[in-house]
Amino acid sequence: MIRKYSTTLHGHRTSFSLEEEFHSALRAIADRRGQSLASLIAAVDETRDESMNLSSALRVFVLRTLKADV
Repeated sequence: MIRKYSTTLHGHRTSFSLEEEFHSALRAIADRRGQSLASLIAAVDETRDESMNLSSALRVFVLRTLKADV
């Protein structure tokens, strides 16, 4: 099930929608890296292609990170 989440990026509130599995994986990646979930989301946001929305960018980031760990 897709759920809506909120965070603050560059001083502005924004929201994104993710399946719980992706959000859980994102939290695990942040924990492994020793960073907050908010800072990880901000880093993904700063490096994403402008044509991709934040939700999609987060899913692709999780997928790429998990594939790199295999």
